[in-house]
Amino acid sequence: MSSAPEPGDGRPGAAPEAPDSPPALEIDDLHVAVGEREILHGLGLAVAPGELHVLMGPNGSGKSTLANALLANPTYTVTSGAIRLHGDDVTALSTDQRAARGMFLGFQHPEAIPGVSVLNFLRQALAVRKGIPDLSVLEVRLSVMDWTARLGMDDAFLSRYLNEGFSGGEKKRNEVLQMALMEPEVAVLDETDSGLDVDALRVVAHGVQTVRDTRPHMGILLITHYQRILDHLAPDAVHVLLDGRIVASGGVELAETLEAEGFDAFRAGAAA
Repeated sequence: MSSAPEPGDGRPGAAPEAPDSPPALEIDDLHVAVGEREILHGLGLAVAPGELHVLMGPNGSGKSTLANALLANPTYTVTSGAIRLHGDDVTALSTDQRAARGMFLGFQHPEAIPGVSVLNFLRQALAVRKGIPDLSVLEVRLSVMDWTARLGMDDAFLSRYLNEGFSGGEKKRNEVLQMALMEPEVAVLDETDSGLDVDALRVVAHGVQTVRDTRPHMGILLITHYQRILDHLAPDAVHVLLDGRIVASGGVELAETLEAEGFDAFRAGAAA
């Protein structure tokens, strides 16, 4: 497993901002409920521009709740706390408004949309991101073809219907392609490694790093259950989420402890 880059060391992904710059993504004392049940209990973390933070937790810990709250899914109610992008409070904004501000969410289970090609979907998404309703099809095609080449994807991919009949690896590579085209300020990747075999995981992780190299000031919050993707991506920080609370934060050594001892070691410490 590779080590995390030191601030300012010039390695891929290391792009610190000035000390007074606000975080790319700040989650401040966030409480989230579904109906009457509170699931997140005061969650807080901050991802600086250019940093990769990893949030790890077992099933039922609140990972999906956080992803949905960041997406502005109306089923998930923020009862207190705030979500900020570069210092601006976006807690009350809708999904499309957050996307226009530069937030991207890569889904754990991307939806298939029959009848809508990958190219047309990307054109519509880019129109929202750039605020240009009549975005040129040719401009989008050229940009997409450039990125499919960088990511080692076949151009025929663009004419297929979005995620229809895609393998797990193809769905996740399509998410990375979307992230590349959207040029987000912040990318939240919800269990991007879910359901991938060893080869597909390596390809997807390489794609994420390729986008990071192109956009060194993009902040990333990677939500995952396993540490295996960290064999390919070097995080700046790792956070452990249990029962709706972050119980530990640190470096890659936390992921190594999880691999060796499981979440029970952190659960015992949190209860002490």
